[in-house]
Amino acid sequence: MLDLSQRSEFVKRKAQELGFDFCGISEAGFLEEQAPRLEDWLSKNYNGEMAWMANHFDKRLDPTKLVPGAKSVISVMLNYYPSERLSEGDDDYKISKYAYGKDYHFVLKDKLKSLFNAIQEEFGSIDGRVFVDSAPVMDKVWAEKSGLGWIGKHSNLLNRNSGSFFFIGEIICDLSLEPDGPIRDYCGTCTACIEACPTDAIVEPYVVDGSKCISYYTIELKEAIPEEAKGKMNNWVFGCDICQDVCPWNRFSKPHQTPEFDMSDQLKGMSKNDWEEITEEVFSELFRKSPLKRTKLKGLQRNIGFVKQD
Repeated sequence: MLDLSQRSEFVKRKAQELGFDFCGISEAGFLEEQAPRLEDWLSKNYNGEMAWMANHFDKRLDPTKLVPGAKSVISVMLNYYPSERLSEGDDDYKISKYAYGKDYHFVLKDKLKSLFNAIQEEFGSIDGRVFVDSAPVMDKVWAEKSGLGWIGKHSNLLNRNSGSFFFIGEIICDLSLEPDGPIRDYCGTCTACIEACPTDAIVEPYVVDGSKCISYYTIELKEAIPEEAKGKMNNWVFGCDICQDVCPWNRFSKPHQTPEFDMSDQLKGMSKNDWEEITEEVFSELFRKSPLKRTKLKGLQRNIGFVKQD
């Protein structure tokens, strides 16, 4: 019979074999410190039109309400920093690096299911669920609790060795494991992300007004982009990487090892004119398995039309 430490070692070894860059473990339980912060954030309408962020408040704070009897939260991180970047000159249309390749929901979920299957094969009848942005789970908080990094002033998770260009997923299960503790915050006095945000979405260190974020405008917002964002979009038409690009810790970012996240030659060859004249047929083919599907062609055209007026 393996002890808690040996069980945890097994889980981490399997995660590494499956290609995850980091794996950490927390004890499942109510996120007491987060409750007032989340309540305050929602009361200020920082979620904008993302009404789903106010849903299932209790479940968001307590994983045992998602998986009854849950004892552990296994957090994993998968790097998506590209070896080759799209041109991001003043005149180029820009998309977030996380959208270069295949939609991470599919890639991460498949790997997490394989990890969970391996855990069940090793330890028998284990109840649990895998999560990738698909339920009310505070993934960055759990990753921080399990020592994978700290939540930076831009609200992204930062890892000292590899920066912040990571996808996060988790398994919540009723297997007892040895938890890892959190690490300290290494942001120090740096305010690079706060100063660089063109829409002033980082209203104070560690607090982001989601309703002012360029990623929100270009992905989540279904209505017209507010006029107050005119001249501030820096040609981002899907997502935004500004706060991550300026972060000193991202000088340690290394190219990912996941072929599914590589961009296609067709995307690589897109000219400004190609973006402006994209048809439904080209959009459907080029972004069939891409995160850009979320905006639909209409949303992408709205974004391009808005930044063209800058």
